[in-house]
Amino acid sequence: MNIKSNRKITTIEPSSGWTGFDFVGIWQYRDLVFLLIRRDFVATYKQTILGPAWFVLQPLFLTIVFTVIFGKIAKIPTDGLPPLLFYNSALIIWSYFSSCFSGNSNTFLANAGTYQKVYYPRLINPITNCISGLFGFTIQFIFFIGYFLTYTFLIPTPEPFSITWVILTFPLLILLTGALGLGLGLWMSVLTAKYRDFSQIIGFLTQAMMYMTPIIYPLSEIPSNYRFWISLNPMVPIVETFRFGLLGKGSFSPIHLGYSAAITLILLLSGMYLFKKTEKRVVDYL
Repeated sequence: MNIKSNRKITTIEPSSGWTGFDFVGIWQYRDLVFLLIRRDFVATYKQTILGPAWFVLQPLFLTIVFTVIFGKIAKIPTDGLPPLLFYNSALIIWSYFSSCFSGNSNTFLANAGTYQKVYYPRLINPITNCISGLFGFTIQFIFFIGYFLTYTFLIPTPEPFSITWVILTFPLLILLTGALGLGLGLWMSVLTAKYRDFSQIIGFLTQAMMYMTPIIYPLSEIPSNYRFWISLNPMVPIVETFRFGLLGKGSFSPIHLGYSAAITLILLLSGMYLFKKTEKRVVDYL
């Protein structure tokens, strides 16, 4: 006797788009995105005493170290700005990039157990990490405004500083920073999945990029014959524009910012393409 079943069978598989950026699929899993954001936040600060206060304390400690080593000992100028404002105006946006890049560099390895059991759009994990990083960015930015107001009204400074109209570009700068960290992170996640050696150089690459970005020094202090090579770093125009918008110091060039946007777009699209190709056979590497 033949028994016919009316049950529907649903097949879930990766999207066939060339970039692997399945907008519809990611939107359908939006509840999972929110759950992962909450999980990341709880896991990061579980069993810590100070919790989210570390978002503020870490750049503050770095500022103290930079002030002593690079300001007092190495005598590197800060464009006439108080060190607290000069360093933090760059560390805010740099910290967001760093969290996007380093947090996504081990996507396949960190989620290997889940990927081997359950299917969902794999790009959700890197996107979730970039969204989670905005929480720390927001806290640091709020405290920076506090530092800014303190020096504006209570503590005299050698040179004046002020917010400029370039602050209107901040949504674009944040988007570029997250996209750049995401694109580089996707590239690195593919490499770490295939070759474990790359996991050992993530920290080194992050530190190297930081020293190649005008965080602890003004771009104007770089000799002209080296400035071109430093400017090839796509984070340089972003950091310079961010500092110029907040303090009126640094530089703002639409051409350089356009270069940064172009490099970011190339890295993001190519990273998504490689990520998609790798996710289909990632189990073979893990």
